[in-house]
Amino acid sequence: MRIIVDAMGGDNAPECNVKGALDAVKELGVQIILVGRGEALLKCLSDLGEKELPPGVEIAHASEVVEICDNPASAFREKKDSSLTVGLNLLREGRGDAFVSAGSTGALLSAATLLVKRIRGIRRAAMAPVVPTGNGGAVLIDCGATAECTPEYLLQFAFMGSYYADRVLGRPEPRVGLLNIGAEESKGTDLQQEAYRLLREADKAGRIHFAGNVEGKEAVYGAVDVIVTDGYSGNIFLKTMEGTGGFLAKELKGMFQKSLLTKLAAVLVSGGIKSFKKLLDAGEVGGTPLIGISKPVIKAHGSSDAYAIKNAIRQASQFARSGLIEDIEENIAYMRLPSSGASGSKD
Repeated sequence: MRIIVDAMGGDNAPECNVKGALDAVKELGVQIILVGRGEALLKCLSDLGEKELPPGVEIAHASEVVEICDNPASAFREKKDSSLTVGLNLLREGRGDAFVSAGSTGALLSAATLLVKRIRGIRRAAMAPVVPTGNGGAVLIDCGATAECTPEYLLQFAFMGSYYADRVLGRPEPRVGLLNIGAEESKGTDLQQEAYRLLREADKAGRIHFAGNVEGKEAVYGAVDVIVTDGYSGNIFLKTMEGTGGFLAKELKGMFQKSLLTKLAAVLVSGGIKSFKKLLDAGEVGGTPLIGISKPVIKAHGSSDAYAIKNAIRQASQFARSGLIEDIEENIAYMRLPSSGASGSKD
């Protein structure tokens, strides 16, 4: 398994990206192509005690870097020798099995869509992080790639999220819920009501396991394995969860530091506190898959440290081995409306 890593993307690049990639080679048995400025990458390896290029690691030189201030829609075209553009071209050419980047989300989405391309028949690629819930986590699809959606987009998100939960998370027959303001069929805007009808039909046909509308709090409790929504609502849901988790962690820390007695109590429940922090740590998952692209692409968090990069590489390897893309390709006919035509052309 060969994973292409954008070594220059992210707040802690290239040092953490190189360290995470090296750890992945040693612990996961994958091969890595580090894409970036060759001299900088060799220095990082040297600082880690690797005086020569270690087995399982290649370097693909790229002289430019896509910065956060660059226009995400055009940066990969304007900087054709950036680590992002070079890496995705390597993926498109079959030089690697998956691509990982902690760089600009918008630039990665635009470049992956236009260079690697969407799966034929998929209207929009979706960002699908695994968010912490009462049932061990759920796939949130979409969390920001497409703010304005059609019912057909949500239908496709439901199928793709269901396949990901099954193939990558190991959830056979995952329960799919449509994020809404109430459980009743009549709730929501025209988008949610029409999407509800499409998802119910897909359920009756035995294609997915639709559990109906799901409110935000029920989704967090673990009512479903896949949370389907438009990117606008999904991003608000995700950021609210992240903020709430951070707030609770901060409050807990302050509570346990109030007195000697509470500090002793903290020692007694330290195992539980560590588990709680681990549950909320995005670095444990690694990153967010871009589902609907014709080859596996993982967006790691911009602040990823070496541990998070290693886990993003682990996630990319699992994605590449899962058969998810083949599932989507084989079932695309059930994921499109009759009016969309049978040609599979993209809009």
